[in-house]
Amino acid sequence: MVSTDVGRKLDRLHEILASTGGAVVAYSGGTDSTLVAAVAVRALGDRALAVTAVSPSLPPGEAEEAGRVAGELGIHHRTVRTREAESPAYLANGTDRCYHCKTELYDVLARVAEETDFPVVVSGANLDDLGDFRPGLAAAEEHGVRHPLVEAEMTKSEVREAAHRLAIPTWDKPASACLASRIPFGVTITVEELSKVGRAERLLKDLGFRQCRVRVHGDLVRIEVEVADVARLAAPDVRAKVVQGIRALGYRFVSLDLEGFRSGNMNPEQP
Repeated sequence: MVSTDVGRKLDRLHEILASTGGAVVAYSGGTDSTLVAAVAVRALGDRALAVTAVSPSLPPGEAEEAGRVAGELGIHHRTVRTREAESPAYLANGTDRCYHCKTELYDVLARVAEETDFPVVVSGANLDDLGDFRPGLAAAEEHGVRHPLVEAEMTKSEVREAAHRLAIPTWDKPASACLASRIPFGVTITVEELSKVGRAERLLKDLGFRQCRVRVHGDLVRIEVEVADVARLAAPDVRAKVVQGIRALGYRFVSLDLEGFRSGNMNPEQP
């Protein structure tokens, strides 16, 4: 059962989106943006549009899954091509990488909003994101992007609770991130490397590991799965499939991180 506080915030989210008069939702298909899309279509009807950006940094299968869920929600959905992988500033992979990625995204979404005559672009950022390392939030501010979940003061756990209450199928979907986050800052990004990482993680997901990361360190990859899944990944039959599949992509060494999955563990240390 949804808590009274989350129910109140969900009502507030509806009010915020209804007040926009029309919104383009930056829709990755994750739990946060899916909740925003679900409430947007309830509040705005045909004046809500979910837009998924497709580029080499998007994990394989995510755009198709986002489209399927959008269909279930009843919201109009569109995919657009973003070209951050053609930007030298993005490929340089500095600590401001996400700023350049989001700048490209919001440039594209601003054009979609203008074409559709929708007043605002909204994101799926939640209250917890404000305390995380998120250079992309600066790009959002520069483009006038609104964050309805932040305005409704919803944390990540409250987003999941609200999504569960609304029977959104992705309410418990593991957190994701662009494939570039698997490459250490300062190491130049290539489209080929993004493709290899995406295929490596697809291999793990096809073997049943819902939450996983393949971190790249030269010709070595470091695999992270949930701590509870470490033993299963280390089992001889599964391990053999993983090693064979990842070596076939061109990596020489395949390692298992015994600490398990940690979101953002390649982010720079914050003061």
